[in-house]
Amino acid sequence: MDKKILVLAAEEKTERLQTCLQNLNEKELRDLLTKQALRGKEIGALLRGIFKGSPCSQQSCIIRRISIYKHGVQLVESGDLHVEVASEIIRLLMLEVHHLPGPALVDLATLFIEAVRGGSLLSGKSLELLPTVLTALATSKESLIYGKGELSGEELKKQLINTLCSSRWSHQYVIHLTSMFRDIPLSVEELQFVVEKVLRMFPKLDLQEIPPLVYQLLLLSAKGNKKNILEGIIGFFNQVDQKQKEEQRDSESVDLEEATVPVDQLRHVEGTVILHIVLAVSLDLELGKELLKFLKSEQHRDPGKALCPFSVTILLSVARIHRFQEQVFDFLKTSIMKCFKDLQFVQGSKFLQDLAPLRYSVSATVLEVVANSVFGWDHVTQGLVDLGFILLDSYGPKKMLGGKVMEATNGLSKTPAQQACNLGASILLEAFKVHEPIRSEILEQVLNRVITNAGSPISHFIDLLSSIISYAPLALQNSSSRITEAFDQLSFLPLGTVQGLLKAVQPLLKISMSMRDSLILVLRKSMFSGQLEARKSAVAGFLLLLKNFKILGSLTSSSCSQAIGASQVQVDVHARYNSAANEAFCLEILGSLRRCLSQQADVRLMLYEGFYDVLRRNSQLSNSVLKTLLSQVKRYYEPEPDLLPPLKLEGCILAQRDHIFLQEPLAHLLCCIHHCLTWYKNTLALHRQAEDDEEEEEDSEEEAGFQQELGEMLASITRRMIKSELEDFELDKSADFSQATGVGLKNNIYALLVMGVCEVLIEYNFSTGNFSKSTSEDVLGLFKCYTRLSDILKEKGGKSKSPSANKMARSFLSMGFVSTLLTSLFRDCSQSHEEGLTILRASNEFMRYAVSVALQKVQQLEETGQTDGPDGQNQEKMFQNLCKITGVLLWRYTSIPTAAEESGKKEKSKSISLLCLEGLLRIFHTMQLRYQPKLPQFLQALDPANEDGEEEAADVNVTAKAAFLIRQFQRSLVNQLTHAEDDFNSKEALLLVSVLTTLSKLLEPSSQQYVQLLSWTVKICKETGLEDVPCCRGLLTLLFHLHALIKSPASILRELAQDIHAQLGDIDQDLEVEHQSHFAVVNTKTAAPTACLLVLGQAEKVLEEVDWLVNKMKSHLGLEAAEDSSQAASEVQLLEKAVILQLGTLLTSYHELVQTALPAGSCVDTLLRSISKMYTTLTSLVKYYLQACRSASGGIPGRLEKLVKLSGSHLTPQCYAFITYVQNETSLVAEDKKKKKKDKSTAEVSTVMAKVLRETKPIPNLIFAIEQYENFLIHLSKKSKVNLMQYMKLSTSRDFRINVSTLQSALDEQGAEMESDDDQGSASALPDVSQEPKRKRRRKK
Repeated sequence: MDKKILVLAAEEKTERLQTCLQNLNEKELRDLLTKQALRGKEIGALLRGIFKGSPCSQQSCIIRRISIYKHGVQLVESGDLHVEVASEIIRLLMLEVHHLPGPALVDLATLFIEAVRGGSLLSGKSLELLPTVLTALATSKESLIYGKGELSGEELKKQLINTLCSSRWSHQYVIHLTSMFRDIPLSVEELQFVVEKVLRMFPKLDLQEIPPLVYQLLLLSAKGNKKNILEGIIGFFNQVDQKQKEEQRDSESVDLEEATVPVDQLRHVEGTVILHIVLAVSLDLELGKELLKFLKSEQHRDPGKALCPFSVTILLSVARIHRFQEQVFDFLKTSIMKCFKDLQFVQGSKFLQDLAPLRYSVSATVLEVVANSVFGWDHVTQGLVDLGFILLDSYGPKKMLGGKVMEATNGLSKTPAQQACNLGASILLEAFKVHEPIRSEILEQVLNRVITNAGSPISHFIDLLSSIISYAPLALQNSSSRITEAFDQLSFLPLGTVQGLLKAVQPLLKISMSMRDSLILVLRKSMFSGQLEARKSAVAGFLLLLKNFKILGSLTSSSCSQAIGASQVQVDVHARYNSAANEAFCLEILGSLRRCLSQQADVRLMLYEGFYDVLRRNSQLSNSVLKTLLSQVKRYYEPEPDLLPPLKLEGCILAQRDHIFLQEPLAHLLCCIHHCLTWYKNTLALHRQAEDDEEEEEDSEEEAGFQQELGEMLASITRRMIKSELEDFELDKSADFSQATGVGLKNNIYALLVMGVCEVLIEYNFSTGNFSKSTSEDVLGLFKCYTRLSDILKEKGGKSKSPSANKMARSFLSMGFVSTLLTSLFRDCSQSHEEGLTILRASNEFMRYAVSVALQKVQQLEETGQTDGPDGQNQEKMFQNLCKITGVLLWRYTSIPTAAEESGKKEKSKSISLLCLEGLLRIFHTMQLRYQPKLPQFLQALDPANEDGEEEAADVNVTAKAAFLIRQFQRSLVNQLTHAEDDFNSKEALLLVSVLTTLSKLLEPSSQQYVQLLSWTVKICKETGLEDVPCCRGLLTLLFHLHALIKSPASILRELAQDIHAQLGDIDQDLEVEHQSHFAVVNTKTAAPTACLLVLGQAEKVLEEVDWLVNKMKSHLGLEAAEDSSQAASEVQLLEKAVILQLGTLLTSYHELVQTALPAGSCVDTLLRSISKMYTTLTSLVKYYLQACRSASGGIPGRLEKLVKLSGSHLTPQCYAFITYVQNETSLVAEDKKKKKKDKSTAEVSTVMAKVLRETKPIPNLIFAIEQYENFLIHLSKKSKVNLMQYMKLSTSRDFRINVSTLQSALDEQGAEMESDDDQGSASALPDVSQEPKRKRRRKK
């Protein structure tokens, strides 16, 4: 039969073909089709023959066609056919769809929908037919019956799609169905319905099925609905990531079975999806624009959703497309910065923390992307590298005015810019660790920036380079050529950069001989360079090499950990070859360095400062170093034992024409000798005694000779320096010390050299003298010489009025010695030491000097992170010394109050107790700035109860220990405040307040101790009628600082504003203000400008917080419908309530201030600007409610109505009255100044007028802000159907206002002048003009 059909079809005998087909029943026809399909040869021809013999004009033929379609779909779905056969069947069926009448198409479409709903489709291949069916339906012009009604073809198609999307889909059909919808013409609503359905299917699919589905969705996005598709994909993977993290966390804590989603599988799926998205964006730029637009809008609403690891990865991958590169990195940069700024903003206010806590960490997100990129995400690595460098370049340390550099410290309170810079460094370091292919690129880019950005601060790049090299020095050997190239530029780089760079590459130098050789060549060239900076860099480089290449037999210095640890470098530097090579290498370098002893003072200075560290780390070089130092000092030493002075100072300076230069920093040379000698005696001599080695006897004798000779030399210099008078150095009070003349410069240099020598000898003698009486007398003798010169320099310098004249010269005492000296002077109770120490304690000047030097050292540590002298760069040693010094200063201050020191009153200089207090303040600040992680150990060291028992730093309760310290300073402040007015020490009180402010940062804001400190501060401010302005400022600042981390200070501001109003009086002089004092610290002397400006500053902070919250509320608009509406609505209501309450409280504060008779100047100017900001914030809130009314049908809350009413009654009228008051006051001041300056030039008068105009400039801005507020109130009234303008009084017209009395007096004065000039015509015209304002006034009435 099948052959017959084929023959008839081929012969074009349609009638016979129809007859033949009519003789076949449905079953026979199906069997025929099945048989041919399984054979697969002539199925196409058979189907064409059947369709040819079944014209659509006959109903029976239509039924036959539908039967063939149904059977064809079954055959295709059976899975028994070859792929080619199945495709041919579908293709032929598609071609014939358009011949079918409407009802038949409806039957076919319904068949497919039922099959999808029932899950009867096996492969889903037949779904390719459905788009053709639906398209044919849409174009059908006849009305079709569906269900109980008649629909047009287009409407029916819509109904069928609706039914299809509403039914349940089996996961195996999702991809086929999504692909199918691409071929169906869809309206916007239909497309949205389809996309939402597909996105809802995501969680029900296996992970492996997601990438092809995403691919189909992205193809579908060509029709539109791009935003929903991208949002759905990003949202799904964000949820999966969150779920995976929670499972990981739970498995770690509860030890559950392995996670439902394996991490590696998830990451590979995400990687594939991201590649699909990037490909789609590269083909359709509109999709990329939509991606950025969506993420930008989402970032304002919820950064956690916009910048999840998955979306950040997409952005970094899309950044490879040149068209989007700049946009992506700009967006990421600003978003990261915004997150850090928001975090800092919220952390500073308890009010914001309670209302809108930030649970999102942008750093964790970006670093998670780096960690995830291990799973074959090669497309993201370049983006990560670029982002890291963009953050480092944009937010690295910057040069401030005056050349100072703002650098990141170890403190926790980093600025947003510093946090962004640190994030950039972390991205690059982590990327370097996990991706080998990009290591060379990262290294090259870092080195390029170190070399090319030498003029700007590059410490962040040096730190990153150091971290990279320390992590994998062996892996970087392949990149040694790049580092060697960088060495060639050393002579052109600043000294700081050279030191940082060489420290960073130190681990590489230990494992690469060629690199070390190339560096030495460069340093040797630099040594003979014509540039001073290059020679200094060479010295720094050589010293660094000497410190880090040990010779066999050198002592390991337990007292100092090496600055550059190379734990990964498996090289035995103590092997016989290495040690011998190192010794030759080190001696060769020393030979090079000896040449520096004939160069400029700066070069010699570096050498002297570096020798001690070299000796301490390479003890075998002690012979060479001591020998070098001895030969150098002999040039300036007077060997005759009785000759005064003992030093030849004239050899230390160099005269070139009229210029005098320091040639030999003699004090530094002696300082170096002292420290090397002391170290040699204490460490090496003991070691030699223990070893008792015969071979080294000759060397030991030689070194002992050096030691003895140097010791005798220092003793001789000490003895003769005490005997020497200033005249011996050609220095006395009559000498010229001016900086302008050559003689004056020479004398200044001499004086500083002698003072330095005295200090070095003081330290040497005290350290070696064992507290004997004679030693103490020698120390005082040397100090006397130092003091005389210091006094002369201060006296002579004071006349020049230079700011640095009265500053103490940079001390030569080491930090370790200062801590020992202070401990001995103040805390040493040993009987054997008493005789010597009593002599020193008797000199108040010496005690003050010791504390002043400690203060100088702490200041140096605070500013630079290191101090002069040995171990100055050793952080651990510095920390230990700080702990000792703090303990001594604290004991001294609390034991002997300032009032007990009578000497401080007689002399101009500060008392010792006051110096101790100043030192404590600096130390507490330095600790928080530089040693944040060590604070528990620091507080532990200060606790007298735990001096013996060592407690673990982790167990220390920082809040409790800090509270104990705070109580001591609280007692001292209370004592100060209760003193009589004559005994009150303003400086001490201010220092105590500053100490309390600094220590309060150590308390946990949620702790009881913090609340107690706040209560105490409030009590002090309320009860102390302090008229000292700086102390008042300090106390109020402390009050606001403490209050912000407990609750909003708005209520306190209102009380303070009332006090200011009461103290200064009302703008209406006839009105007497009821005086009910809340804070006694606000009085007539402190109310303005101190308290007023502080209150306004705090009010503006509160306004900023409110503004931030209003913006957050705006971002929530429209989210209520999308998400859990009840939760979102309750959050927004909480925010709205808090904002309105804050603004209401602030408004009452401004109500008081705006009625206060403030003095002209900064207070008025600041108040006018502040009220303008208040109105701007109110306008912002009104705009928010305007938006809320547009997006939802709800009205405005009653609270807002009350706030508007309050602003209309308590602020706007008073503002206009205050403006009038300001203008009157300003005109009076201007008139007074004019009268005083009548005889002076017109230029001076115009200057006064310019100042007046400048002070009244904020007035128009304020009026504009008020009018804007009222304008938007009118809009809101119309939208909400609530008349809010009923509470606002009519604004005063300020564009044309005439004050009649003022005008009349001006006219009379002008008339008098004109009469004196006998100008009758002009004078007769005056009465008419003068009457004009009066007529206007009557009309106005």
